[in-house]
Amino acid sequence: MPLPNRTPLNAKAMATNSSKGWMKPAGTYVITGAAGFIASYLVGFLNRQGFENLILVDDFSKPEKQANLTGKKYLHRIDRKAFFNWIADAHVQVDGIFHLGARTDTTEMDYEVHRVLNLEYSQHIWKLCVARALPLVYASSAATYGDGEHGYSDTHEVVPQLHPLNPYGQSKNDFDQWALTQTETPPFWAGVKFFNVFGPNEYHKDRMASVIFHAFRNIQKQGFMQLFRSHRPEYTDGGQLRDFIYVADIVSICFWLMNSRPNSGLYNGGTGIARSFNDLANAVFAALGTTPDIRFIDTPEDIRDRYQYFTEADTQKLRAAGYDVPFQSLEAAIEDYVTHYLSSGSIY
Repeated sequence: MPLPNRTPLNAKAMATNSSKGWMKPAGTYVITGAAGFIASYLVGFLNRQGFENLILVDDFSKPEKQANLTGKKYLHRIDRKAFFNWIADAHVQVDGIFHLGARTDTTEMDYEVHRVLNLEYSQHIWKLCVARALPLVYASSAATYGDGEHGYSDTHEVVPQLHPLNPYGQSKNDFDQWALTQTETPPFWAGVKFFNVFGPNEYHKDRMASVIFHAFRNIQKQGFMQLFRSHRPEYTDGGQLRDFIYVADIVSICFWLMNSRPNSGLYNGGTGIARSFNDLANAVFAALGTTPDIRFIDTPEDIRDRYQYFTEADTQKLRAAGYDVPFQSLEAAIEDYVTHYLSSGSIY
């Protein structure tokens, strides 16, 4: 199936920035995790900007992710285990690496799994970028902030003080700390702390898919949706707050960083506005044109003690660096997602 012709949200806002020098001619980029949710969206986005010389890296043996690359244009697909040997022998000029591949399952409690895939693999990517003088944009996570005891500022000084709530968040913070201690660095690097990203191409993520995805499925099947009950007295049921960001916006940030190359370092990838799960639920019902019917269930015990009740990105550093594209509102983004993707099962 060819790529749909529909122009995504944010395209007009991004086009207005082309005169500022960050919409550049097509180059050759490596994208890791390329068959996954955010990275496959990035592939589609880059194709629409004229970038077709893409080297896609992932574990392509998983059939549930194959649809994410349908119709997309690229040069090579390389298994993640073979990538470093392949690029050492390949005669190809690479202009930068988007390292979005990771083990993102927050319920995986074996740190060894995250250490291999999220820490050590990222260190190899970093060293490759150093050796070849390649700019690097990589996915960090808001999970590094833990319960928010130190706030949500992307200042580098706070990184060693953070206490993530699960091994996934710990592995991401471990790499951030490692990166900040390196004396040999890529010519430009940015670690983007992804907050609660949602949008098309997450169909394969099962339990780890966004609440919007599960809400849509539940409403379609049962006519109602379920949210986790609050287990903390300061929050009402459904009153837990998260910084939800549309995948179109997170990809826009990553692309801008790669092309504008402000100061290297960590940048928050969130909207800066926390919204409640009740807000989210009501927006899904509104997009479907149905009366809200929200029911509450206990938060599963295996994640209850590690559940974030509040996240909100401090976006001052990103804005000060020059990123001035407005973020989609939660309501507009959910309407776009439900209307143009979830209702038809379309990929981007």
